[in-house]
Amino acid sequence: QVQLVESGGGLVQPGGSLRLSCAASGFTLDYYAIGWFRQAPGKEREGVSCISSSDGSTYYADSVKGRFTISRDNAKNTVYLQMNSLKPEDTAVYYCARRTITGSYDSWGQGTQVTVSP
Repeated sequence: QVQLVESGGGLVQPGGSLRLSCAASGFTLDYYAIGWFRQAPGKEREGVSCISSSDGSTYYADSVKGRFTISRDNAKNTVYLQMNSLKPEDTAVYYCARRTITGSYDSWGQGTQVTVSP
């Protein structure tokens, strides 16, 4: 069955870095765009970044532009989110999700906690 598993979260000091991984199984990653989302306590889920299936084009939310980099390795069925210059406001549970051709997201991982604190 379709499965997405996030990993790489943790506790980091402001200014630090983390790399999140989204391991896909049960489908061919090559054919799908993948998005990263996050949800902080008491806040709505927000889109962070997305990478296309075709030409590898990327999207970033303004709040992370210039600090986060999304990439994919189809051979490893994995999408990455490199997060640099982390800020306390980046603290959230981060999720990856598979995007369908209609633009909706139909499969989600369980999330990985990122905490940015001194």
